[in-house]
Amino acid sequence: MVMKARAADTVGESDPVQRIYRRTQLPGITGLSIPYIYELMALGKFPRPVPLSDRAVGWLGEDIAAWQRDRIAKRDTKAA
Repeated sequence: MVMKARAADTVGESDPVQRIYRRTQLPGITGLSIPYIYELMALGKFPRPVPLSDRAVGWLGEDIAAWQRDRIAKRDTKAA
């Protein structure tokens, strides 16, 4: 049986795999610097990473997306 690979952005909630972003990718995704991201994490205002190995961590794409939606909602609430 041959399975077709799916694009990472199309993984649904019922799928067991989520997109994981590494630290070097975060500035491009969020527009924030790494030091500021760690500052926000310390304040509980940014998602915490998931351990991938003894020396590597990553951030779940859905966690980043939820953080982005929250920022957008805060912007829209202030604009109203």
